[in-house]
Amino acid sequence: MAILEMQHISKAFGGVIALSDVHLQVEAGEIHALLGENGAGKSTLMNILTGVIPMDSGEIRFEGKSYQTPSITQMERAGIAFVHQEVNVVNDLTVFENIFLNRELKTKIGLLDRKRMIEEASVLFERLGVDIDPTAMVSELKTSQKQLLEISRALHADAKLLILDEPTTALSTQEVEHLFTILRKLKSQGNSFIFISHKMPEIFEIADRYTVFRNGKFVSQGNIADTTPHQIASDMVGEQYLDKDYYEKRPLGEPIVSLRHLSGHGFSDVTLDIRKGEIVAFTGLAGSGASEVMQTMFGVMPFEGGSIRVGNQTLRGAIPHFMKHGMAMLPSNRKENSVVPDVDILDNTCIAEHSISLKKPVISTRRELERYEALKKLLWIKAESPKDSILSLSGGNQQKVFLARWLNTDADVLLLDNPTQGVDVGAKAEIYRLILEFASRGMTVIINTLEIPEIKKVSDRCVVFFEGRVVKIFDHDEINEHDVMLYSTNAINTRRGANHAG
Repeated sequence: MAILEMQHISKAFGGVIALSDVHLQVEAGEIHALLGENGAGKSTLMNILTGVIPMDSGEIRFEGKSYQTPSITQMERAGIAFVHQEVNVVNDLTVFENIFLNRELKTKIGLLDRKRMIEEASVLFERLGVDIDPTAMVSELKTSQKQLLEISRALHADAKLLILDEPTTALSTQEVEHLFTILRKLKSQGNSFIFISHKMPEIFEIADRYTVFRNGKFVSQGNIADTTPHQIASDMVGEQYLDKDYYEKRPLGEPIVSLRHLSGHGFSDVTLDIRKGEIVAFTGLAGSGASEVMQTMFGVMPFEGGSIRVGNQTLRGAIPHFMKHGMAMLPSNRKENSVVPDVDILDNTCIAEHSISLKKPVISTRRELERYEALKKLLWIKAESPKDSILSLSGGNQQKVFLARWLNTDADVLLLDNPTQGVDVGAKAEIYRLILEFASRGMTVIINTLEIPEIKKVSDRCVVFFEGRVVKIFDHDEINEHDVMLYSTNAINTRRGANHAG
């Protein structure tokens, strides 16, 4: 019997269609995997279900009742809870205070009944097999405990359907096993779950049925027992998308970047050589360690073991040391990490070079303007005056100013973390052209991106990470969405394990 039916759901934001006539059905007492690449429409559908955003058309039925314009409060009262990837707890309160937040128990004279709330929280944890002290401060809990606290809070509020969004991203193998034990126990008691994950082994271990979305459209659904990791990966990515209009094979130089058994926060034992003029793409699911490796290569994060060499120089220490030896990095999320809003376009362009040249007593405005104009021409930056605010530019032109910032340092190695994030299609095309232009001039470019078509357009090699380790390196001609997805989700090992068991 279905506890949830979502039929013919459509949603557009402006002229962009996020969902087109999709449907989702979840049975009572099942764990249902909702699958698809980033941008497939999963989050939009869940936000519609929980009343965060309205649908344009369609119907929602939960426990047989129809909801045409659901609100957050209405869906919470109906018994739907959303446990987000970013845990949503109040660190400055105790565990039991989080559970009873906005539902506090009081004595007959109107005072908070702490004793009763602690007792009820203890009984709840005991029933679930959760080892958490109800009186502990939430700030003292591990990530896995905070996640279990969120699930416990939802169950205490009589949630019948729990949406778990990438619940295992920050968990160890043992913590994942404990979480799955609890989910199976709750399923046996009649609770239902929508389980959102990219990790194929987890999907095949915990889910009963699945639904796949692609580009805002329904693709497939069925029983996990009746499908394979290869089939689901194919449903998620669709036809291979190979665009060779940008990529050009080039002669490469000697190795310039050398990582040897590099280990740090979120990754371990990474060994890799990258040649002068080469474009290498890092990829993997969120939390795979790819971004952490890149940040460590620029000194943003310290490393715990191994070595980083550029040319003949071993690098260690803080960012200025890495910059002085030819490293440059365009970080992800330019609004937080790149934009200096209080200074103009020219100063945003020159700020990195200033930090390298601190011993120079005088800044030559004429020289800076000359270099800015040359970089503006090279990068096709659309800006009226270098004295305009950086905030006056479009996202794509801001990103090109930040590329100019690092080219202005005469860097040999350029690290680009999600370089096309938040820019339109036209700006993306220009950034692809620039990456290839940089490489043709002898720069070594390393990009980190989740967009596999993007990797195929520019990179000579693709390095795939899974749970902090390099699991596969593809040459350009071998790169395709299907195979990269198999290794990114560890579906390749899931398949081998199934074959071995058979």
